[in-house]
Amino acid sequence: MTLYIEDELLPLSALQHILFCKRQCALIHIEQLWVENKFTAEGRIMHERVDRGDQSDRGRMKVEYSLPLKSSVLGVTGKADVVEFHLKEGLEKLWIPFPVEYKRGKPKKNLSDKVQLCAQALCLEEMVCVKVETGALFYGKTRRRLDVVFDENLREFTMRTSEELHNMISSGITPLPHYEKKCDTCSFLNLCIPKTIGKKRNVLSWIRKMTD
Repeated sequence: MTLYIEDELLPLSALQHILFCKRQCALIHIEQLWVENKFTAEGRIMHERVDRGDQSDRGRMKVEYSLPLKSSVLGVTGKADVVEFHLKEGLEKLWIPFPVEYKRGKPKKNLSDKVQLCAQALCLEEMVCVKVETGALFYGKTRRRLDVVFDENLREFTMRTSEELHNMISSGITPLPHYEKKCDTCSFLNLCIPKTIGKKRNVLSWIRKMTD
């Protein structure tokens, strides 16, 4: 098993970025660019509100806010919005972590949010040596929690995504754009210009094909 050293750790949020769009991920984490729009601003404000908390003790549940996370196995570091520690009593008392990630929108069709949450769970397992089986995503638009089970399929997909992320960042290469409908709501739209660059690529491909 490969273990990453401190200097090799990447932002945990990059796992969500690469699954949303490889080019966006590279623009942020290779080229160090950032563009904010209405949606990213709303997300930032939501996280800032959550991060204002410190900790609380509710008897059988303790709550930690903005908890630092790190995993040498995944090679990521970041913060959990909220981690609830639920008391499990048996031969000995155990506090089982339950990560909760806040999102401004609504549940996505892809696995990006679940992978980000699963990565938090894997960090917690590595840090406190306790199995973390479930967590939750809270969506601002629906005002509801979506429970997430960290089964083997999700864990394996999260590991593969981490490997893909490290390989892309190590390459230093920003992928060329490919326009999709989701581009219209991306804060990088005017910087990425996927329609314009995509058309140029199509012309170049046509020229090469005609001259072969």
